[in-house]
Amino acid sequence: IIGSISVPGIALAVPQFLLFAKLGLTNTPWAMIIPSLISPFGLYLMWIFSEQAVPTELLEAARVDGASEFRTFWTISLPLLAPGIVTTALFTIVATWNNYFLPLIMLKDADWYPLTIGLNQWKDQASTAGGQAIQNLVITGSLITIIPLVIAFLCLQKYWQSGLAAGAVKE
Repeated sequence: IIGSISVPGIALAVPQFLLFAKLGLTNTPWAMIIPSLISPFGLYLMWIFSEQAVPTELLEAARVDGASEFRTFWTISLPLLAPGIVTTALFTIVATWNNYFLPLIMLKDADWYPLTIGLNQWKDQASTAGGQAIQNLVITGSLITIIPLVIAFLCLQKYWQSGLAAGAVKE
């Protein structure tokens, strides 16, 4: 896992393109979705977090009480892992949202371009046309593109607060 984290994503972009080209998935949204589902950093983060967040004694107590592995996971482990899952999900969402190079090489149709590439094209048009008006659109577009990320952070904030409160001990 550490070895896969040490390889930058840009180094994997060309092999991913060749793989998706053989599968016929270039110029489709799947070329962006499938690589985003795999996150070595997220796996490592959840592995370390789960070792700390879920005490072995608690799992053993559930087994002694007769809970199945499925029930133990859903009723005991998952609520304790919620802050780590939310953190990993937000890291992945932000990384995918800000990804520039992979969509640039995977997509040919401008209708499928994500906002990062579209904003860069607007910026290039503004610099070549010398137009001040379109530069205002680029700045406004940049502001609008962060709104979904801000909404995601605000909606998932309660899971971080619950994770912080779970560790507090009042006597």
